[in-house]
Amino acid sequence: MKFIHISDLHIGKRLHETSLIEDQKDILQKILTIIDSEKPDGVIIAGDVYDRTVPSAEAVKLLDDFLASLVTKKLSVFIISGNHDSAERIAFGSSIMSAAKIYLSPVYNGVVTPITMRDEYGEVNVYMLPFIKPIHVKMHYPDVKIESYTDAVRVAIEGMKMDQKKRNVLICHQFVTGSARTESEESVGGLDNVDAEVFDGIDYVALGHLHKAQHAKRPQIRYSGTPLKYSFGEENDQKSLTIINLKEKDAPVEITQIPLTPLREMRTIRGNYEDLLNGEKSDDYVRIILTDEMDVPYAMSNLQTVYKNALELRYDNSRTRNVNTLTALQDVEEKSVYELFEQFFFEMNNKELTETQKNYIKNILEEEGIE
Repeated sequence: MKFIHISDLHIGKRLHETSLIEDQKDILQKILTIIDSEKPDGVIIAGDVYDRTVPSAEAVKLLDDFLASLVTKKLSVFIISGNHDSAERIAFGSSIMSAAKIYLSPVYNGVVTPITMRDEYGEVNVYMLPFIKPIHVKMHYPDVKIESYTDAVRVAIEGMKMDQKKRNVLICHQFVTGSARTESEESVGGLDNVDAEVFDGIDYVALGHLHKAQHAKRPQIRYSGTPLKYSFGEENDQKSLTIINLKEKDAPVEITQIPLTPLREMRTIRGNYEDLLNGEKSDDYVRIILTDEMDVPYAMSNLQTVYKNALELRYDNSRTRNVNTLTALQDVEEKSVYELFEQFFFEMNNKELTETQKNYIKNILEEEGIE
């Protein structure tokens, strides 16, 4: 049984107020091309289908077009809601959609009924667990002690009563302890951790939530990662989709990755203003780091004539490097206001006041009667 595992599409996402819908349309088309080549039995989308609980019209249209294309390929599609999605909106129309083998996770109600598929090795049960919090599970298991996300997911899985003699696939959208986050993900300070041990005995766990492709504890507990880069912290990541092939029960699960190439790259460029202004034009999503010692007026708007999709501008020079390592002022009570200002100026600018500046500050303080 072959599945393609993707997640965290975040359709409708905006980066620095720039719409990524064109890039998302392009990458979904490339995923469809890979599906045509690989001919899987099923496609798994492990949550965060949309970037917002109330998606835009163009985001809904793009997902609709993608699903319509998948229906023509006569395969099964499994979609769960993530923490960015509205579980109710994702579940809407599930009864109708299932007739076309598009299976949508319902709002969690304490019962997860598997979708059963069959191949030459027998049955494969696919369990769809939407993003859950402890409170969601407590509502349906009031007599069970649930104090953490680990408890919640463990109780939800135990409630599935999986037949361990059959092959079982769980689709889940949680943060597994020890996995690597990126800056484009939401976090609640580690309180949302789920220990990997709750997935023991499951043949494959198709995870969503984290944006970097990786496995947790064992290769069969896997994040596919996002199909696109959604922060500059991901600019060096190679995005991909995951293909899994389940053979007979207890046989090794074959796991491969196919690289995905974006319409536009995401990268950081660095240099002085004049050199970058004379650089090669680019449509990539760019973060610019200027090394000029002085701020350049209208730098961003001028550089956008060369780098159309420049999204962020920073400075890296002696002043900003010193600000980043600014230490607390010492002996505040023993220093005069002038001495404090003099120290502060040095900390901020990495240089002393000039004699002219010293006299100017002293005169102002004297006029105000400040010692």
